[in-house]
Amino acid sequence: MSKIPVIGLLPLWDVNLESTWMLTEYMEGIRAAGGLPVVLPFAPSAGEVSKMVELCDGFLFTGGQDVAPSVYGMEDMTGGTVKPVERRDALESALFPLVLESGKPVFGICRGLQFINAALGGTLWQDLPSEHPSEIAHRQGKPYDSPVHSVSLSGPIRELLGRDTIRVNSLHHQAIRNLAPSLEAMAVTPDGLTEAVYMPGKRFVWAVQWHPEFLYKKDPDSLSLFRAFVEAC
Repeated sequence: MSKIPVIGLLPLWDVNLESTWMLTEYMEGIRAAGGLPVVLPFAPSAGEVSKMVELCDGFLFTGGQDVAPSVYGMEDMTGGTVKPVERRDALESALFPLVLESGKPVFGICRGLQFINAALGGTLWQDLPSEHPSEIAHRQGKPYDSPVHSVSLSGPIRELLGRDTIRVNSLHHQAIRNLAPSLEAMAVTPDGLTEAVYMPGKRFVWAVQWHPEFLYKKDPDSLSLFRAFVEAC
């Protein structure tokens, strides 16, 4: 019997309830691709972070609140539109370097892409509507499983999906501004935003700005992304 890879999911935080939570769609996307999702805890000790890396076969860096500008060496310049959660930044900042060192696969979604870029030395647009105005709807309303704009593909994601462009959904007000030196772009929007990246030389360090967890049930491309990640794990 083939091994079922254990995927550590970076948790979300409900500010109002002061509670850990997780979107079912992240978990079910991993399960549909053949993995076993496990939600990680906040505020672990250094030893517990190392144990997470040891126990899990791969890590999904989920969406959610903004990455604090301090992670990428800047101040909040947008008049209060940036809403970070310190415990998320702390957990992900402690875990990510150890995961990279281990060589285990990483997949980032939305905030996950932004955090990975920031942690590796890139920067972010802190508020797209004011800093990078566009006719493209980067923050759509429901239903979230309806694509709203296209992205042009290159590199490994183009090889995986076998197409030059796809249509994606969009639920973000921040995005990559300056790409981290160790990352390569593999999807770009018509208005010039980098919406998918990978880290050359690693088994699988990929991230996308859109939300395949809301699309995978009716979109084969989104399921292919989850499967590529789980297979790498």
